[in-house]
Amino acid sequence: MERKLRGRGVAASWYGIARTATIDRAGAWAELDDGGTAKIVTGVTEIGEGILTLLAQVAADALGIKPSDVTIGDNDTARSPEAAHAGATRQTYMIGNAVTLACREAKMALFEQIAAHWSVDIECLHAFDGELQARGHNLRMTMEEAVATCKARGVVPVGSASFTAHGTGLDPVDGSGSPWQAYVFGAQVAEVEVDTFTGEIQVLGIWAVHDVGRAINPRGVEGQIEGGVVQGLGQALMEEYQTVNGHPVTPGFAKYILPTALDIPQINCTIVEDPDPLSPLGAKGIGEPALVPTAPAIMNAIYDAIGVRMTSLPATPEKILQALQDKTPGRGRDVRTALDEGAQSQELAQRRGAL
Repeated sequence: MERKLRGRGVAASWYGIARTATIDRAGAWAELDDGGTAKIVTGVTEIGEGILTLLAQVAADALGIKPSDVTIGDNDTARSPEAAHAGATRQTYMIGNAVTLACREAKMALFEQIAAHWSVDIECLHAFDGELQARGHNLRMTMEEAVATCKARGVVPVGSASFTAHGTGLDPVDGSGSPWQAYVFGAQVAEVEVDTFTGEIQVLGIWAVHDVGRAINPRGVEGQIEGGVVQGLGQALMEEYQTVNGHPVTPGFAKYILPTALDIPQINCTIVEDPDPLSPLGAKGIGEPALVPTAPAIMNAIYDAIGVRMTSLPATPEKILQALQDKTPGRGRDVRTALDEGAQSQELAQRRGAL
């Protein structure tokens, strides 16, 4: 057997968004302010996924202004509409749609007053990039002027809305029904190289294709996919929380190994846009879904390389060597010897590098 063997594996996945079994919901307020800017109030929680940036983009698109002119206000649920929890890849879908509907209501309040002011049909009004114009008429004004005109007519352009996931729920007897309103789909291909002497696995590349509905922030979507792949790689090959008789024996991150920059391969992302028909925004989401197919793709690649199915995660060097030994009895190298030799070779390489 050659020392280093390569293989490729593929895995596909689906993921449900917006629970219908327990009625997922979110609310938002929107107001066009003096100066033609806007503020959005909703009980959203930013946990690093970029939801505040996305909501500013969503509001700007719905109102016809620039994202830099949108402020996401206080998210304290004592002073803002409920937006429910941050998780389950629901924030873009649930809160994004609530913000979209609230902004549309605020813009409609503005348009009604401007249409009356100009004596034109409301259907001909259009707002984009901070300017409002009447198509087919030689009429236009800045959003700042439009808001001032609206308020001079005694109306503050505000809107409020909620978005609820619609579904059948689950039958209490047999569990049948539609537990999610939207579904996203993905597929990933992994290429690995397995060292049959040390049991070490190097992931050489990941190709990830994911349906996100509508990609509002493509760079953000790519970042979410890449982050999910890194987490999936850790799940597949490194991260192991061990317990003995219910007591943890993994005391900290010195023993709980996480991927570093040296472990991350080239990640190639392809975004598929299949807008959700039940979403005013068209977007679905991408967060946890990017993680789902990574580990299965890597396990299939390992099988393609060495012909052994790994049935427990993570696929550590010890497990790889043991699986190879079980597949080919009498190979003449036990697991401990291989690991010791691998550690010695790494130490020697480090010393040479230091010199």
